[in-house]
Amino acid sequence: MSGTAGGGTGPTIHASAVLVGARAVLIRGPSGAGKSRLAFDLILAGRSGQIPPTVLVGDDRLHVDARGDVLVARPARELESLIEIRGLGIRRCDFVAEATIGLVVDLAAPDAERLPPRHALVTTMFGVKIPRIPVPSGFAPLPLVVAALTTTESSSSVNLSGDCLKGIGNHMSPTIATE
Repeated sequence: MSGTAGGGTGPTIHASAVLVGARAVLIRGPSGAGKSRLAFDLILAGRSGQIPPTVLVGDDRLHVDARGDVLVARPARELESLIEIRGLGIRRCDFVAEATIGLVVDLAAPDAERLPPRHALVTTMFGVKIPRIPVPSGFAPLPLVVAALTTTESSSSVNLSGDCLKGIGNHMSPTIATE
């Protein structure tokens, strides 16, 4: 599944994104925080069936703009299909030309907490509210993102039956699957 990004003439943001099922996960963070690593880890998780099929949107720089009440990400033209894999260098892989963003992951987030308040789990970009996962420095982000994509939110602080339901399609609310 590859494509070509049409246009892409406006400014870019420093971020990576992958399309998971029908919605994209936008990954932000400072240089060296692990944006490319998380993007590739999510692609591998999609290939192994842990999450819905996953494909690269773009790595390092993206065009992001609002279209009505949704955000759309496109790869920077000169970086289409390219992803950095630490230890191997820049590699080419399948990509999509654009995707609707359904979740933002902020790596090395200064406001990351063990039990984040509700307001920390939402961000606004270009006037559009999007579910967000703040990840602290030094914490592996992949389990958090997989959990957000495959579990439901507890309705009380004590849930003896647990929230980890079998199969893909049981999603935390609000997440990219509920958009």
